[in-house]
Amino acid sequence: MQKGEFPWDNKDFRYLLVMGAGIVSGFLYFYWRDPGREINWKHFVQYYLARGMVERLEVVNKEFVRVFPVPGVTSEKYVWFNIGSVDTFERNLEAAQQELGIDIAHQVSVVYSTESDGSFLVSMVPTLLLVGFLLFSLRRGPMGSGRGGRGPGGIFSVAETTAKIMKGNIEVQFKDVAGCEEAKLEIMEFVNFLKNPKQYQELGAKIPKGAMLTGPPGTGKTLLAKATAGEANVPFITVNGSEFLEMFVGVGPARVRLENPSKPPQDAVGRKRSHGQFGGQNEQENTLNQLLVEMDGFNSSTNVVVLAGTNRPDVLDPALMRPGRFDRQIYIGPPDIKGRASIFKVHLRPLRLDADISRDALARKMAARTPGFTGADIANVCNEAALIAARHASPTVNEKHFEQAIERVIGGLEKKTQILQPNEKTIVAYHEAGHAVVGWFLEHADPLLKVSIIPRGKGLGYAQYLPREQFLYTREQLFDRMCMMLGGRVAEQLFFGRITTGAQDDLRKVTQSAYAQVVQFGMSDKLGQLSFDLPQPGNLAPEKPYSEATAELIDEEVRALIATAYQKTQALLTHCRDQVEKVGKRLLEKEVLEKADMVELLGPRPFAEKSTYEEFVEGTGSLEEDTTLPEGLKDWNLEQKEEEEEEGQGQRSQEKAF
Repeated sequence: MQKGEFPWDNKDFRYLLVMGAGIVSGFLYFYWRDPGREINWKHFVQYYLARGMVERLEVVNKEFVRVFPVPGVTSEKYVWFNIGSVDTFERNLEAAQQELGIDIAHQVSVVYSTESDGSFLVSMVPTLLLVGFLLFSLRRGPMGSGRGGRGPGGIFSVAETTAKIMKGNIEVQFKDVAGCEEAKLEIMEFVNFLKNPKQYQELGAKIPKGAMLTGPPGTGKTLLAKATAGEANVPFITVNGSEFLEMFVGVGPARVRLENPSKPPQDAVGRKRSHGQFGGQNEQENTLNQLLVEMDGFNSSTNVVVLAGTNRPDVLDPALMRPGRFDRQIYIGPPDIKGRASIFKVHLRPLRLDADISRDALARKMAARTPGFTGADIANVCNEAALIAARHASPTVNEKHFEQAIERVIGGLEKKTQILQPNEKTIVAYHEAGHAVVGWFLEHADPLLKVSIIPRGKGLGYAQYLPREQFLYTREQLFDRMCMMLGGRVAEQLFFGRITTGAQDDLRKVTQSAYAQVVQFGMSDKLGQLSFDLPQPGNLAPEKPYSEATAELIDEEVRALIATAYQKTQALLTHCRDQVEKVGKRLLEKEVLEKADMVELLGPRPFAEKSTYEEFVEGTGSLEEDTTLPEGLKDWNLEQKEEEEEEGQGQRSQEKAF
């Protein structure tokens, strides 16, 4: 056994070892002790008392008598017999000695004693083990590691912070974050302040105390915080908001107070405080109040920066967002096409690609095919492409693997083993053909890339489109999108004279789009220039800021809009019935149709469309994302460069000396 395998130097380990050794020794004592030979009263009188072989008698625990023979008479140390009671034993012994003619001077002496037979120790073992465990827990910190500091420790360490302190072991740098250059510049300014505070203090400037990173999930909020910690080279305390709240009252504020303000930053946010509720404050409000007080205590001399990230800024308390606390709100939205290309370049670095594939060209092509993807989605696409290549035993990752990865992320796992009945497969083929033909002959519909009737995820059909990179939509564009989504239902009615449940998801999207146009975007002539919020999911009794008459008008307008879109789609597919049939039959034959197949069946699309990266970014100033730094941030890592130069000079001087 190697040295150091057992923690002999640990006090807790020695404590448990001694306690265990005591328990084992007690058991061994009672186990190996000579119990003697058991006899009865008659045997005692005839063979021991009558022959004068008894030296003394010992009544033990008023339960049995131990007979000690005269030394040298027998090899036995002692024998014993049970008694009913001490009084009866004494009377019987006196009567027996009188019958044997033993005078008073030579009668046997009797002593009384009390001994333990080990049962008490056995009954105390569970209690001892429980007490030992509690003492062991009190002497050690949570999860078996000594806290060595704040709070009582052990099982009473619920008030201790669960924050993790990281420094020097964070591999994420700003070069690993792409697609959010504006937010990166804002965060880079915080890093520059932490590394070079004099640059700001000499001008009388005060760095903001906190920054709130908001945006949809997967856009890079946490990654930016990690990059900040990796670049700033300062202690980084990370803790999420839910860890403040425990079942013990007061634990949340205590954890806020236990944070060391000399170790920036931390990640925590607070919900809105309740108004007009009976019953006093709750733990969430106490935590928020303590967080507000702590942030007010950070002054410009402490060099503390508080970073917070959330995808629900609407639930935050307004007191957090005022100047002096989280006075910078940095929104990180889904990246545009240039940002996606930059993100692809980052995630393509560790992949082994074909020798004839340019990483920059591949990144641009994949960026054009992934509109609306976040940074997390792009990372998932790159990882899925590598997994698909490994599944097919390919030595490198090629473009085909990336296309399959995009399809898997968008549509789900392909289910080639799922068996569809011939009539169901025909309905699915004509349903998807209806979508494709409507989108092909409508100007504002998205260009089609691929259509398939191989089941994916929960759906029986799959179509991949290439949406435009745009932020503003006209009424005509939204209307054409509604018609394209209704193409499947209309094709079912037109070719089979009945409808199925396959259009449920399409109808849900059409309904959401129609209500958004009428309620939010003010695109209804009858309703006028009004805008209301749509009911949020999970709100059982939403408050409507309009009357019942307005609600009825909204419902009428939505039904009229959907009915108009349905009629237009029906007229278009009736006119293009032969084209739908061609696409449906080809789908039944090949199961998957590319854009080239659609051009062969329907001819070139009669409207201009964009499909390449260069076409999408045309007129935006440059092909790549603008990553230039302001003058004040060009040397944000100057301190790090100086340290590297000093280390290099030190190594060169050592080499010369050697």
